[in-house]
Amino acid sequence: MKDKIVVLGLGNILNRDEGAGVYALRKLEAIMPEDWKQRVELIEGGVLGLDLLPYVEKASRLLILDAVEAGGNPGEMVEFKNKEINTFFAGKISWHQLGFQEVLEVARVRGKYPEEVHLIGVIPGAIGLGLSLSRAVEKAAGKMAGRALEVLSGWLISTADKA
Repeated sequence: MKDKIVVLGLGNILNRDEGAGVYALRKLEAIMPEDWKQRVELIEGGVLGLDLLPYVEKASRLLILDAVEAGGNPGEMVEFKNKEINTFFAGKISWHQLGFQEVLEVARVRGKYPEEVHLIGVIPGAIGLGLSLSRAVEKAAGKMAGRALEVLSGWLISTADKA
């Protein structure tokens, strides 16, 4: 499979902290080195569900940014990789998780699941109608973007080593 890195920012920005993945993606785009933008596709996935299947299936490496219900305190970051994600998705992950869980499973059944999948999540505090993140999740969105840079850096170095 051709090396294709895709970053999906998930969540509903109309429901406060539920949109943390989209906000983190925007922060990532602002701090990402320009030359990386030619090698990494950034997608505001929102709550598009199965419409995200083409992006998942063309990715060899998929990084997901999202608000997750994982227990813990609002603003706390969590990470899952590869098979850990399958286990975690078996339970409730986020308010829109059914749509994205189905996307991952359809890609798997079709034999087009990415070689690597990494989820960087944040535990939401304020879920409800509104356009702003809570303080804790706003702060965490910046940390999610920073952590995403670290993950991408490792992937880009690995990709360069293969060339």
